[in-house]
Amino acid sequence: MCGTCGCGHTLIKPARAKTTGGALNFRPVSGTPEAGAAVPQTPTSEAETRRIKVERDLLAENDGWAGENRARFGAAKTLALNLVSSPGSGKTTILVRTLQELRGKVPLAVIEGDQQTENDAERIRATGVPAVQINTGKGCHLDAVMVRHGAEELPDLACGVLFIENVGNLVCPASFDLGEDAKVLVLSVTEGEDKPLKYPDMFRAARLMLLNKCDLLPHLAFDAELACANARRVNPDIEIIRLSATSGEGMDDWLAWIARQQAA
Repeated sequence: MCGTCGCGHTLIKPARAKTTGGALNFRPVSGTPEAGAAVPQTPTSEAETRRIKVERDLLAENDGWAGENRARFGAAKTLALNLVSSPGSGKTTILVRTLQELRGKVPLAVIEGDQQTENDAERIRATGVPAVQINTGKGCHLDAVMVRHGAEELPDLACGVLFIENVGNLVCPASFDLGEDAKVLVLSVTEGEDKPLKYPDMFRAARLMLLNKCDLLPHLAFDAELACANARRVNPDIEIIRLSATSGEGMDDWLAWIARQQAA
């Protein structure tokens, strides 16, 4: 897990940023190897024992922060949704269209996670919705502490919706609770139908799967039924909505799903 990729270390943030610009750039306190650097090896049993302990400690600390986030969101009646996917699945495009549909109806805000740049946050701000960009550097996922700091930069979201767009990755985000109400997984039809079988932890952790870019199906050799069957094979309870952020197909179903989560 994170002991291999180098992001499984305590992260600290610099000076406060603004929702109108300036990313929260997180960096490791210590111990994270540079990209490509060799990680010192120890005897397998000792290394494995230490790795498991570090991962358990890391996840336990994260879960504590996630619990605090969840309590804070719950007290404000804020629906928090964690959007996860591979890079290029169309999360930001879906998010932009969703914000355009919901703006003015409920309070909205976005926490954007990427390793570098503010590109996605700028796209979100263009809709008139406040967004905080979190740059994780070498980190491959958001964690609960990052979300806590990001939420502190946002305006009041009482009875509103907070969208958390995670770093594009189907591995580590599955293990890190951010204090969200649900993980929403985006799978595009330009990916393989076997993604749920290759990355079962992520599909198992998700409450909803958005099968995106369905407007491209006539031009692709993608078996949508098989992709959905594979997702339900891993997670029988997962809900699935077929969607196209470009054509608008499925957007009403997605917005209705959000409304149901708010009501619940």
